[in-house]
Amino acid sequence: MRGTGTGRNGIAVLAALTALAAGAAGCTVRPAGADGEGGPPVRIEVPGRTPSGAPAPSRAPDGAGKPSARGGPASPRPASRVLWSPGDSGRDVRELQARLRQVAWIFHGPTGTYDDLTAKAVRGFQGRRGLPATGVTDRATWQRLVAMTREPGRWELYLMGGQPADAPDPRCRTGRVLCISKTSRTLRWMVDGRTVSTMPVRFGSEYTPTREGVFRIYWKSRHHVSTLYDSPMPYAMFFSGGQAVHFSADFAARGYAGSSHGCVNVRDEEAIARLYEQVRDGDRVVVHR
Repeated sequence: MRGTGTGRNGIAVLAALTALAAGAAGCTVRPAGADGEGGPPVRIEVPGRTPSGAPAPSRAPDGAGKPSARGGPASPRPASRVLWSPGDSGRDVRELQARLRQVAWIFHGPTGTYDDLTAKAVRGFQGRRGLPATGVTDRATWQRLVAMTREPGRWELYLMGGQPADAPDPRCRTGRVLCISKTSRTLRWMVDGRTVSTMPVRFGSEYTPTREGVFRIYWKSRHHVSTLYDSPMPYAMFFSGGQAVHFSADFAARGYAGSSHGCVNVRDEEAIARLYEQVRDGDRVVVHR
């Protein structure tokens, strides 16, 4: 007598379900089709178990292999967005360099230009902290650096010069004038109101301040050596007592981390060499705030 679903195919299905209930990890059953022949295989899995009692695989990282909204596997996480890379320049690069100086990964500049030394410093910083050592500053690198440092001040950003000059003092707008601003720490060489050249300068400390006012160049000495401090003062142009505009190797090496004994220091030797050739005895010097 024919039963309804209790034939050999039905018995096979019932056996598979019985094994499943008994705790089988997974099996393949082949239910009967409408014509009584074997249908396509069906895989039955039991969560939390693996075949043959093997340990379950470790959990994948967050987001890895998770289905997307469309049902397929999710794409890999995008790389952190690049902020600055070699060849870039500007104020933001200065801040990057200033912060790298704070954690002793860079010792030149800031220059405001993302050069090879900056890329090397970024690469070292990244490698030490387990970040991809690309030498390119991405958002993850920047956030880590910011968390370890403080906001740099103006003279940390322009430690080695490069700052813009402020507007010339009205007293500088006629004749031949060395127009020197203590506010922007710059020297403008001006002729008849036109700026011929501009360069960063450094002044005396609070104990040996650079005098302010209007003076005139009264003596030039190309290879001068200070008789008071026994220090070289190349391209010296004296304007008030022993105070002069001159090249300073210390300023070139340390930037605004140091100060003079009252003179106006220039760190760019080529620039002051050109200036020395142009300035004459009797030219005015205006030192102002």
